This record gives sequence, structure tokens and C-alpha cells, in this order.
Amino acid sequence: MIYKASDRRYKNMIYNNIGKSGLKLPAVSLGLWHNFGSVDTFENAKLMVFKAFDLGITHFDLANNYGPIPGSAESTFGKILKEHLQAYRDEMVISTKAGYLMWDGPYGDGSSRKYLISSLDQSLKRMGLDYVDIFYSHRHDPNTPIEETMMALDQIVRSGKALYAGISNYGAEATKESIKILNDLGTPLLIHQHKYSMFARVLEEGTEKVLQKNDVGCIAFSPLAQGILTDKYFKGIPQGSRAEKTTGFLQKEQITNNLLQKAEQLNRIAQMRGQSLAQLALAWVLKNPVVDSVLIGASSSEQIEQNVDMLKNHILSLEEEEQIEKILKD
Repeated sequence: MIYKASDRRYKNMIYNNIGKSGLKLPAVSLGLWHNFGSVDTFENAKLMVFKAFDLGITHFDLANNYGPIPGSAESTFGKILKEHLQAYRDEMVISTKAGYLMWDGPYGDGSSRKYLISSLDQSLKRMGLDYVDIFYSHRHDPNTPIEETMMALDQIVRSGKALYAGISNYGAEATKESIKILNDLGTPLLIHQHKYSMFARVLEEGTEKVLQKNDVGCIAFSPLAQGILTDKYFKGIPQGSRAEKTTGFLQKEQITNNLLQKAEQLNRIAQMRGQSLAQLALAWVLKNPVVDSVLIGASSSEQIEQNVDMLKNHILSLEEEEQIEKILKD
């Protein structure tokens, strides 16, 4: 199969500038956290990447440990790139990260210069790339001075192995400190990747203001609370879902009756808008002015298409926002 991208791929997607940079990201980006590992079907992974690109999703987000097995999502994506997407590399933003456990020994975890640079070298080999567009410190490591981590990001950008520096899972104070250090080094922080959804709003507790004040971009991950903000679990835990898999991060006990009741109420608002609950949840995340892109996961091409269709009706009325807030606070 020879892949040729759709001629209409840029017709309906929205692209937003990230912070005060000239880089634009699609309002919907594709994350390869789940369903792209060595335990998953390669053909399905390939078709999802094709569908995403055909719909204008130019940003593909990975990390060194995505799989399972760790590293295999990058290998899968690298194979798709090599066999089908080489001609489109300059139309794509490819990001990866390092910060969590990747290999044995004292240098395979954390945020040291040693680990970050070694990990990125491995990621580039797995994906068959000379550089990534964005490289993230995946977490704030309390055992590594934040100056060392930011100096590593600066070195990575100056070496040409990444075009932009990012952070993920950093709290407000660590974010503020990271911004100052990188500004002093001359490699401004481009973007913060933060968990954010109707059911996870820590972003609003300080980090949001830091990003706004410093013109740093934000991309939200887990906007559907790993599937709880869909109608998937209304009638129990279906076979093949994230909560049913032993390799997943969503555990059955996390799907509480309280969350399901709220999800069902939110679903009624979505239906009144002519949307799915997932589409409403994505629109809600994008209404936050600090969020430039929402990072979706998917198990099928159809899911990607349905999520992108949200952009046809992504503006919430003040009344809808108030109804949603009441449900979430009750």
C-alpha cells in the first residue's frame, strides 16, 4: 500500500501559535501513549496515523517509554515514517520525552543531563530521525537540580537534536523556575504538556497563570480522563477497553459511581448540542485560553475522525459552561 495524503488535509483543522513562537500546532494532536506498542496491531497503528494526517493532525506526540514494551511506540512510528511518510516529514511536528524509568541502573531514570541526552539519542535511532521538533523533560525530578535539567534542554536544542524545548508534569513553581532559567540561557520554553480535563483541573491551580504571564504554550493530555469522559463505561467495562487491559494506566476502581453519574449528566448536555460526550469534553478543554492544542489518544481511525469533528461545534455558550460547572462542583 502506497500512502498519499489527502489533498484536503488542511481545509478544516484549526492551527494555533504556541506561546509567543512562530510554531503552530493543530487544535487536535495525536498521542501515541496507548495502542502503538509492540503488543498492539501494527496495521491499525498505521491506519490511525494516516487518518490523523489526512484530517490535518500534523503533531504526533511520543515518549521514550511509550509501549509496551518501552520504546516500541517510537519504533512503530519510525517504521510508519520510513515506509510511508518520509515525503511529509517537513509537514509534521514530532515530539518525544524522557523522565520516567526506561532502562536499568542509575542512568535510566530521572532528569539528569546524562539521562535526557542518552535517551533522546536512543529515541532518534528508534524513529529514524535526525531531530525531533519538540523534546520534553517528562517530569520534574526532585533528585536533579532544575538548573541541570534546563541546561540539558538548552544543549539539546543548540545541538540540533530538537528544535524546541518543553516540559511536562511540572508544578507551578517548577514551571516558573524553568522558564526563568531557559530564558537566561537563550532557549525559551516553548510549551508545557499538562494533564487537563473536566475531571482533572490541577492546571488551574497556579500553573495556568504562570504560562499566561510568560507567554508559554500549553497542550493538554488525557482530556477524556482516559475514556471516563465518553459513553464507553456507562454499561460496565467493555472488553478491550483501557480499564480492562492489565497493561493500561486506567484501573477499574478509578471508574467510580460518582464520576459515572457526572459523565451521564454531561452526556445529556452533549446530546443537546448534537455531540458525543467525548466531543463536548474536548471542546471544554479547548475553551481555556491557555490551551493551544488538545492531545487525544485513540484505538481506531473512527475515534480520531469523531474527535476532530468536534471542531465543527467547539464553542460553548455561557449557559452551557455554567451547567457544566454546576455538574462538576456538585
